[in-house]
Amino acid sequence: MDTHTRLHEIISALADGELAASELELAFATLNTPSGRQAWDAYRHIGEVLRSEQHGHALSAQFDARLASRLAAEAAPEAAPAHAEPLPPLSAAIVPPGAAEPLEAGPAAPR
Repeated sequence: MDTHTRLHEIISALADGELAASELELAFATLNTPSGRQAWDAYRHIGEVLRSEQHGHALSAQFDARLASRLAAEAAPEAAPAHAEPLPPLSAAIVPPGAAEPLEAGPAAPR
């Protein structure tokens, strides 16, 4: 797995509250980069859309079948080390070292 993909997986796990405590420092370092911040914003936006009632319409049967087929074709994700303890879901803003403003979990805070 390439480094870019791994860093995005770490940011995704952070956004989902599934990041192992041992990877927290790497996640914050990644969020201090333009690419990391862009990935965080993308995952946050995806979460907002998924939770939004406004966008809560049924998917077509064709889309559902294509998605199921693609998921079945994907390799299983690597298991986390047995000693890794996931962090609890984010319930408050996170301020990574050097960040000017907090990163919000869940719906975007008004700016």
